Amino acid sequence: MARIAGIDLPNEKRIDIALTYIYGIGKHVSISILSKVRIDPAIRVKNLTAVQINLLQKEIETMPVEGELKKIVRENIQTLKRIQSYRGLRHTMKLPARGQRTRTNARTLKGKRKTVGAMTKETREKMDTPAASTPTPTATPAAK
Repeated sequence: MARIAGIDLPNEKRIDIALTYIYGIGKHVSISILSKVRIDPAIRVKNLTAVQINLLQKEIETMPVEGELKKIVRENIQTLKRIQSYRGLRHTMKLPARGQRTRTNARTLKGKRKTVGAMTKETREKMDTPAASTPTPTATPAAK
């Protein structure tokens, strides 16, 4: 297994697919990296030479990937929150930040449903019966 940027790449995969296992490298970036270091994208990871692995490591070190990229994204979100931009406020309220509807859906961010204002017949009866059985204080005439 080749280890690049702290990630073990699967041996049986083609190198263009295996590079996408690294956070921050997608299919397009993977192909551009391979063309820059002149490695055939169809070659399997197990068939890479040590020289080719070193070339890939050096090329990937020039771009933010894995923890470094996650840190940059986290700092950008903190900046949006600090300047109180619309997107920052949406992140703070844990709501979708990219214009999705929230009247229905958005359950991933909003969490479990909380029913507001609707009562079942049984809960209404429970609330009404104790109130009816408790005596209300009567007003006494004021003494002169």
